[in-house]
Amino acid sequence: MDEKIQKVLEEKIHESTSRINEITSLVNSLGKAKNPDVFGRGIIIGRLYNSFYYQSRRILKRNPTEQEFSEFIQLLKEHENELEISFS
Repeated sequence: MDEKIQKVLEEKIHESTSRINEITSLVNSLGKAKNPDVFGRGIIIGRLYNSFYYQSRRILKRNPTEQEFSEFIQLLKEHENELEISFS
């Protein structure tokens, strides 16, 4: 994965996990989620995927490759502990 994109994504991981109050409010505003933790993590992962795709288009001027997507998945795995947040 391009170093610039990886740096942006790591910053986005830290930003997303520091905005738990916003995400918790979003989870709670949509009614009774059966599993708010899974839903909240889904919001974070969605934000990260959107950033990954957008930054690939902006920096590389193209869609990410399958290899880059695999590297994105690996980056998520490396930060898995940070993404284990409770939204209940």
